[in-house]
Amino acid sequence: MKPQLPLEQLAVSAYSIPTDAPEADATFDWDATTVVVVEARAGTVYGTGWTYAPAAAGLLIDEQLAPATLGRSAMDVPRLHDAMCRAVRDSGRPGIASCAISAVDLALWDLKARQFEVPLVGLLGAARETVPVYGSGGFTTYHDTHLASQLSGWVHGQGIPRVKIKIGEGRGRAVVRDLSRVRQARHVIGDKAELYVDAAGGYNRKQAVRVGGALAEYGVGWLEEPVSADDLNGLRLIRDTLVCDVAAGKFGYDLPYFARMVSAGAVDCLQADATRCGGITEFLRAAALAQAHGLEISAHCAPHAHAHAAAAVPNLRHIEWFHDHVRIESTLFDGALDPSGGELTPGQSPGHGLTLRREDMEPYRIA
Repeated sequence: MKPQLPLEQLAVSAYSIPTDAPEADATFDWDATTVVVVEARAGTVYGTGWTYAPAAAGLLIDEQLAPATLGRSAMDVPRLHDAMCRAVRDSGRPGIASCAISAVDLALWDLKARQFEVPLVGLLGAARETVPVYGSGGFTTYHDTHLASQLSGWVHGQGIPRVKIKIGEGRGRAVVRDLSRVRQARHVIGDKAELYVDAAGGYNRKQAVRVGGALAEYGVGWLEEPVSADDLNGLRLIRDTLVCDVAAGKFGYDLPYFARMVSAGAVDCLQADATRCGGITEFLRAAALAQAHGLEISAHCAPHAHAHAAAAVPNLRHIEWFHDHVRIESTLFDGALDPSGGELTPGQSPGHGLTLRREDMEPYRIA
């Protein structure tokens, strides 16, 4: 039995990584992504976690989460998670506070597994040996050649049999181009690969139904956020109307959010993001909630943050192999996983198996 070492330090840093090309979806565009990294220490053992959020999340960790957790047993992750949630009561849990909690929670689970010298999936208990992934990118800013190259690389180069592109360009004002890009994507990947689309809440209800009907011609099996994820009645209407699966949940910051979504019958597959929803602790709870309602769960973005936890989930559909975060996590860490064949195999190293590449990170540091 390992000693109950107290959590002694939460070291925070933040980095801004430029994109390799301009990127956009239906409702947002960006040219860089900020990642906040947390290193949790108990004795001589460290655990690492991160979130894709403004650098201000790091200040919240220093000012509110560290005082609530330091000095307590680093092994009692659910207790520390609860303490963090209570600490941000007056700040508001959804949003940046939940991102900060997520980063610390990821670091704590990594720390605990390293303390026991086992892979994180071994600590959680495996439900599967490998986890399916889908290639995700296809930004609305990509020209046709760029889009074809990216999709072909995933499907024909790495053998990933499922991919997703962005649609809903200009908040739904470019439907003709949306459908043209879907048609091109199907041509590039062939008939056997699965094709998904993400409208990022860009359409209104009736527009989403019309577009969804047209997508059936190209065998699209997954329509993500056809309308705002806050429009649960709209998601339910679209889900009941279309043949393809409707997915949402990536902007969930706490368990009640997911409870409202599944109780409304709004989705065929629930999405959750461990770097946003409250870390691995809340991701596993969301997965159990989905399973209780006969649904699968899909891990949104941050594939290396999810690999081990996803392998512990019996009702997992897949992990998003998101272009931006794959680049960032491969830059920040040694130990990045290989998606060839369309599956990730969590490593056998202690924790999540990733170690910080400090020299490579430093040029991007902003805090």
